[in-house]
Amino acid sequence: MDRGHPRELDDAVLDLRFNEPEIGTWVLRSEGDAAAVLAAEELLRDHADHWLVREVRLLWARTLSRLDLSARTLVALVEPGSCCAGTLAELLLAADRSFMLDGTWPDDDTNGHPAPAPTVQLTEANDGWYPMANGLSRLATRFWGRDDLLAGARAQIGKELLAAEANEAGLVTFTPDGLDWDDEVRLTLEERASYSPDALTGLEANLRFAGPETMETKIFARLSAWQNWIFQRPNAVGPAGALQRFGTGSRPDFDRARV
Repeated sequence: MDRGHPRELDDAVLDLRFNEPEIGTWVLRSEGDAAAVLAAEELLRDHADHWLVREVRLLWARTLSRLDLSARTLVALVEPGSCCAGTLAELLLAADRSFMLDGTWPDDDTNGHPAPAPTVQLTEANDGWYPMANGLSRLATRFWGRDDLLAGARAQIGKELLAAEANEAGLVTFTPDGLDWDDEVRLTLEERASYSPDALTGLEANLRFAGPETMETKIFARLSAWQNWIFQRPNAVGPAGALQRFGTGSRPDFDRARV
C-alpha cells in the first residue's frame, strides 16, 4: 500500500479489509521527503490546541488503530527512498515483521551516485500521539516489560538511524543487505502464505496488544477468545483442516479468507 494522506490510507485499509479478504499479507512501504513530514509534525505540535490540528491528529490515530485491528499480516519494508520518519514510522512500529535494507542496492549506479541508504527517524509523535487499543504508544508496546530498551529507543528520538543502529535499538526485525534482500522478503511472504489464516489472525491480534487490558483488547486481543475461535473453525477441525490431516502426510486445505 502506498498512501501518504491519512484519509487515503484509511480508504485503502477499508477496501482491502472488506473487498479483498483473501489477501492475507499487506506489505507497507513509504516514499517521500522526511523533512516535509517533520515540518508537518512541527505544525501539529505547535498548534495542538487548534480544532483542525486536533482533528488531524485524531484522524491519524483512528487510521493507524484501524490498521492495527485489521486481521492481516503486516510486513514493513524500509528501502532507499523510504520516508520512515515520525508519523510514517508508525507503519514500521505497527508491522508484525519489518525489513530495513543495510546499505544500498548493489547494482544501483544511477549517474554514478547510488541512492542514500535508508534511515529511520523517531519523533515525539511516536511516543504518545497515536495510542493503540491498549492505551499505549506503539513504541511502548514494542518494548513492554523491557524498560531499559524503551528508554534506549526514546534516547534515539530525533536521530537518523541507519539499519545497524535501528536494529540495535530494536526498531526493526531484519536488516539484510542488497544481495539477500529479495530472498529474505520472499521467504517471509511465502512462509506466511503457508500458515492457516485463522491461526495467524489469532497470533497477530494477541501479540500486537501487550500490556494493559482495555475494553478494546478484551474484544480484539484476549488469547482465550482467539483460541476458542480458532479451534472451532473449519481450517482447524473441518474435513480438510489442520487437525484432521495432522500426521496423515496430506497438507490441509485452508480457506484463505481472513475475518
